[in-house]
Amino acid sequence: MPLTPTEDIVRSAVRGGVGVGAFNVVQLEHAEAIVAGAEAAGRPVILQISENTVRYHGALEPIALATLAVARASSAPVAVHLDHAESPGLVHQAVELGFTSVMFDASKLPYDENVAATAEITAHCHARNVWVEAELGEVGGKDGAHAPGVRTDPAEARAFVAATAVDALAVAVGSSHAMLTRDAVLDFGLITLLRDSVSVPLVLHGSSGVGDEGLTRAIAAGMTKVNVSTHLNKAFTRAARAYLDAHPETADPRKYLGPARDAVATAVAGLLAVLHGQRASGHAKTAAAVTAVGSRPSR
Repeated sequence: MPLTPTEDIVRSAVRGGVGVGAFNVVQLEHAEAIVAGAEAAGRPVILQISENTVRYHGALEPIALATLAVARASSAPVAVHLDHAESPGLVHQAVELGFTSVMFDASKLPYDENVAATAEITAHCHARNVWVEAELGEVGGKDGAHAPGVRTDPAEARAFVAATAVDALAVAVGSSHAMLTRDAVLDFGLITLLRDSVSVPLVLHGSSGVGDEGLTRAIAAGMTKVNVSTHLNKAFTRAARAYLDAHPETADPRKYLGPARDAVATAVAGLLAVLHGQRASGHAKTAAAVTAVGSRPSR
């Protein structure tokens, strides 16, 4: 099916009072697994490619074209999003390739420069019907950006959204990127203040560090788009390591990448259940996700 606009997925979630899962693609297996988990859950999903991942692959186009192909082959609604882009040139390239949204991250700049740079990107993207997410108040991790103690000011957020015309705002409320444990303490009261202060959906970065209960409470408080990367990478690596520990003679990477891909599909299905107010452990279609992803030789 055609790509689904990110705006449509997010606005539908806002109307329904649920969260949207936005999961990072590091390599092709991630894209396949995320889509399989979404298909099994019967939920829409956003596939994200970060600037760090582009750097890893050496260019955007190869991983982007593969991800777009997986998204278009899905039976579930899927959007493709550029995550944490600091380069305007990369944003322009993603738009040309057909991404349905971008996240422009100028949070390292002084406030006025952040506003000016973000407004310019927003104008470029809106002229091409591409949805824009931006960031205000750092979220922890990523070489010192987003320190956990930083919080987004509601009044500043309101002014920033008005000045830049962005479609969604990533805010700092206690989460941190690249957390390996799920024990981040979120400021739920601040989330509600931010929701009431701005006219656009809120985005939670660093969600891998937030437990299921915290995610549920964050959505109830006013979060909509929930970004997850490290949690999936942990599942991927754990499954690959377990296979290699049990089969040390393995040379064919498909032997261990397959189980790793299955583990990510299971994790995605579980998280999508949580974001829609269900229990991850009780999600009946998780096994179907794993079976489906393992039976797709064409991908």
